[in-house]
Parts: sequence; structure tokens; C-alpha cells
Amino acid sequence: MLSFRSELENLENPVVENDIIDLANKISQFRNLQIDDEKFRSIRLARGVYGQRQPGVQMVRIKIPYGKMTFRQLRKIADLSDEFASSKLHATTRQDIQIHYVSLDKTPELWAKLEQDNITIREACGNTVRNVTASDKAGIDPNEPFDVSPYAHAVFEYFLRNPVCQEMGRKFKIALSSSTEDSAFAFIHDVGAIPKIKTIDGKEVRGFKVYVGGGLGAQPFLAQLAYDFLPEDQLIPFTEGLLRVFDRYGERARRQKARLKFLLNDLGLQELLRLVAEEQKALKVKTYTIDHESFDAIPALPAHADYGQVEVHDVKKFDQWYQTNVFEQKQKGYYGVYVKLLLGDMSSDLARTFADIAEKYAGNDIRVTVNQGYLLKFVTKEALKPLFNELNAAGLAEPGFDSTADITACPGTDTCNLGISSSTGIAKALEDVIRNEYPDLIHNQDIKIKISGCPNSCGQHGMAAIGLHGSSIKNGEHVLPAIQVMLGGGVNTDGEGEVADRVIKVPSKRGPEVLRSLLDDYDSNSLDGEYYKDYFKRQGKMYFYTLLKPLAELSTVTPSDYIDWGKMKILLWKRRLGNARE
Repeated sequence: MLSFRSELENLENPVVENDIIDLANKISQFRNLQIDDEKFRSIRLARGVYGQRQPGVQMVRIKIPYGKMTFRQLRKIADLSDEFASSKLHATTRQDIQIHYVSLDKTPELWAKLEQDNITIREACGNTVRNVTASDKAGIDPNEPFDVSPYAHAVFEYFLRNPVCQEMGRKFKIALSSSTEDSAFAFIHDVGAIPKIKTIDGKEVRGFKVYVGGGLGAQPFLAQLAYDFLPEDQLIPFTEGLLRVFDRYGERARRQKARLKFLLNDLGLQELLRLVAEEQKALKVKTYTIDHESFDAIPALPAHADYGQVEVHDVKKFDQWYQTNVFEQKQKGYYGVYVKLLLGDMSSDLARTFADIAEKYAGNDIRVTVNQGYLLKFVTKEALKPLFNELNAAGLAEPGFDSTADITACPGTDTCNLGISSSTGIAKALEDVIRNEYPDLIHNQDIKIKISGCPNSCGQHGMAAIGLHGSSIKNGEHVLPAIQVMLGGGVNTDGEGEVADRVIKVPSKRGPEVLRSLLDDYDSNSLDGEYYKDYFKRQGKMYFYTLLKPLAELSTVTPSDYIDWGKMKILLWKRRLGNARE
């Protein structure tokens, strides 16, 4: 007898209900040794349940398609984090929200309660189509040809529980950017789409510039251009054909080579596209028209209020916040407002406070951003000052969104089995350095800093101007926690991606000195107006290797270098090889 039967009765979708019951049954079979570890691992991952570093508890990844959620959904996630997890919400670089320290046996009940508010965890992990991401500005971007939100939603719905993508050799990632600025990073995805309008026979036709085969990880590949213009009704059929080719021809024996990028590298683009065209002949769906006109582009707005003469409590901070976190939407008279979060973390209490504030001043459409923040939409000019005052009182009005001072980092060794050294600890230390020593960098949108706890690039270090990933260095009989420094990545002014180069590995505790050396060097030697990636190319990799080499010197190691960020005692590190990969 299921202990959460009442929660299931409140669901309107029998498919979802059966899915949750099936997970509960599979957990029972696993507990009774009727399913082995490897088979059960595949099952739970496809249901968003990921084993943590800490034994006996799970991370649950909540799928937020293209980062869009309502105030009610945010409150529900916060409430369930209190009931089932650690009372914290972690926003990810794939616009998901993760909660931690969940009992495996409680995951079906948690899932059932999420589904009551149309929130799913299905296929948030595992060898499936992962969360479909999109530009957070979609629908309000002044530079967009059209709103990609309905297309992202259609792709999400079409492939959710679709038999074609349930047992693939590896995960598959899709992103839609709102404009050629490529703020959703199409160039690092298996399928990346950028909206485009083309005039055909005197009519404007919607379509997409489509890239395929991108990916980061230990071996980053930039996506290749598959179509300069793919009509909108071909986006889903093409993607399904590509998925079938990936499923049929992709690597399965060697996990490290099982992404689409390796298949593309082996076959070549033209052969891959030929195979996709052959697969499409057998599809039931030859065209897929997306009804974008019925999509609710403008969310429910707050009731009009006369705010009167509002006095800003911190004028200097308001000015900085307005310059760095606020932009005018394509809908005249309305503004988008970004909320910068340290490491993408928010307590459940703060999340509820945030939802309450947002509901007073913004449209009912919160977007999780790909750099672990949040976006509020449809804020009037008159509402900006009272909104700032309330956000600031809650600690949510820090200026510098998506600037050098806004560091992206995965959870790393805090909770992840794959973490090698702490990403969150060093991220906090680097943000302290910037805040205290380089405060003007809140205005710098060029130098992005991204950190991952291992080479897998959940923190997207491979596409950062300054990227760091967790590693280790052997020093005699002992091993130090370390960071691999990568430089020169990012998105150029034409919206094209560039992968960072590996430069040098240094002890983690020297990360702040690495940052100071890089920033001071750039300030002293760059040309006027020179972007950091261009400066890196001009100086060359060896220049930066020589610059940072003194910080890699092990003869000067002190006992504190053996203590990773956030650790309370000396850890004599050993490299963890051959871990089971999730």
C-alpha cells in the first residue's frame, strides 16, 4: 500500500501517476535485492534522483523547462525542500533547481507533490534528453526575431517520456537562444537553435539556425552548423531524426566517448546529416507545427499600484543595481530585473520571500538563468525603486549580474560524487577578492569566471574567460587539492563560441593569487578596449603559463595548502580514479 496515495489521487494525469507508482515499486524491488545496483541506477537517474557524495541520501533534480516557473511553483519547491530536503534550493546552469539530502524512499512522494503543481523530475538526469534550456530573456528580448519560449516548451513536451530517448548511450542536451547573441550557448549543445526570419515568396517565414554536436566536459567540442535556416515545423522532426541516429550509431561500450560530439567527429557533418535524412523518412511525424500564437507570452501582471514618491534607502547601490541588473524590455514601459545569487543558492525561507516580493511587482513568469540567477519580467519603471528596496532588504539586490563578480560554480565536493576539489569554497573566496579589491568589475561583462569541481564542466569552465576545474597535484607521498586554470573562452562579439585553453595547474588555496595575477596583468598590459580572450590570444598560452608558474611551485607548499576550501582539517588527498559515473 502506497503511503502517499492521497497525493496521487490529486493528480490529473494517469501516465504521471503510473510513472510515480513504478518508481516506488522499483525502489521496493531494489531494497529487496530484486534489482541490481546498475539497473536501479539507470531507473532512478531517469527520474531525476542522483546519488550524493554523502551515503544514504539523494540529490533530486527538478526539471524547469527553459527556466520558466510561476510564483506558486517556486513556493511549492521551497515548501518541499523543507519537508524532504535541506531547506535550500540550488539553481543550475541548465535552469534546473536541485534539492539535496533527500531519502530515496521519499522520492516518489516528493515527485507526486511536485506534479500537483505541474513540476516534474522525469528525465532530469540519466541517458535521456535533459532539460531544454533557452535564453532567459526569451519573450522580452529587444533583439529577438521572435519568442522561442513556445518552441522550447514544445520540444520539452514532445520528447518527455518519448520512447526514442529513454535508453540512449548518453545524455542529450538542447538549447534555444533568443537572438544571435547566443545567450543560451547553442554552440555547446547537441542541438542548438537560434531564431531567424527569412522572406520566402514575399512572406516572412520563421525558422532556426541549427548547430549540432557541441559539448564541454574533459574534451570540449564546438557545435557545427547543420542548417543556416531550418523551417520552424522541421525543428522537432530533425531533432528526432538526430536522436535516432545517435541512438543507433552512438558509442555505448566506452562512456567517455558516448556523446554525440564524438559520433559527429567520427562520421563528419555531411554523413551525419545524410543519416538523419534517412531516419526522417521513417518518422511518423514529418512536420510539426508549433502553435506559438496561442502561447501566453504576457503573464499575469500585478494590479496597478500608485507607489507615490519612493525614497531609495541606498542610492549608490541602487544606481549600480540599475546599471547592471536592469534592462528595458521590447515591450515599452516594462523592465526585466535580474537577481544575482551567490553560487545559485537560496534558502527555502528566502525563496518564499522572493516569491512574495516578485508577486507584488513583476509578471507571474520567473526565469532561472543559465548562470544560476533569476529574472523577473514586466516590472514597470515606477515599481523599480520599491522593488529594489524590498529585494535589498532581503539580500537579493546585489549588483553585477553576469559580470566578473558573478561567478558560476557547480556544487562540487559539497555533494557530488565526482567532485575532486571544492568549487563552491573557491568561488566564495574569489568573489570576496573581487568585491574587496576590484569593486569596479561589477560593470565588466567580458571576463566571465566559471568553476567546476571536476573536468566534467557542470560549471561550464570550458567556455569561460577564466575557467577553473577541480583537480589534484601529487607532492611526494601526499596529494594537494588543485585547480586546473583555463583561459580565453567565451562568446565573441559575433555570438560565436570559443573554448578555453588549459594553461597550468596550481594548488586550490592559491586560487585568489591566481585571480589577482591575471586581473593585474590584464589591467597593466591590455590594449585600450581589448577583450580578454583577444588579449589571451595576443599574448599566447606560454605567456600565461610563465605568469602563473610561480604559484604552481611545490617547494613553497605550506600545511594550509593541503586543506581544501571549506574543510576544517588537513586532508591527505588521493586521486579517486575509476569512480562510477553518473
